[in-house]
Amino acid sequence: MSALARLIQRLKELPGIGEKSAQRITRYILRIKREEAAELSEAILAARDKTRTCERCGNLTEDELCEICKDPSRVQTEICVVEEAFDIPLIERAGVYKGLYHVLGGVLSPMEDVSADELRIAELVGRVKQKGTKEVILATSATTEGEATAFYVAEQLRGLGSKISRIARGIPAGADLGLADEVTISRALSGRKSMDSTDQE
Repeated sequence: MSALARLIQRLKELPGIGEKSAQRITRYILRIKREEAAELSEAILAARDKTRTCERCGNLTEDELCEICKDPSRVQTEICVVEEAFDIPLIERAGVYKGLYHVLGGVLSPMEDVSADELRIAELVGRVKQKGTKEVILATSATTEGEATAFYVAEQLRGLGSKISRIARGIPAGADLGLADEVTISRALSGRKSMDSTDQE
């Protein structure tokens, strides 16, 4: 296999990249200067080697704790629960949430054999027990799996003394959080609904 064909093949292995997209990216790489290509390669390797998960929340960082967990100005009594670390920048860009985060690392999915034990739910329960958390905001996607995960997590947190809420339907049903814009996320957070059993009766 030629170097060109090998590059296209490796690019096609990336999520969401098909044959045409792989060819477009390859054309771009071939047209840039060698120094720029080297910088791209170095950036990929550096991110791969240096990035780790925050020991507290699961966000991506190069240190033991991420910048958000280390920031004393954040509201320490609120935790926003998301599926993946890449959901955090989306919420941050909305500019309305000033609390902490917790990354589950996915959603419950029987079809893909993802059980509760494979998600960071026990760690979340531990944080809520230890930190005197006043509110937990469940910001999983409005997909079937995201909704099921939100309700499961809410059940695990009941009785711990914290308010449990769910982001409002600014996120369309069946939609992934990553497809929402900042305004939509802002409205969803501002209009979040309680998931406490006493409030739903």
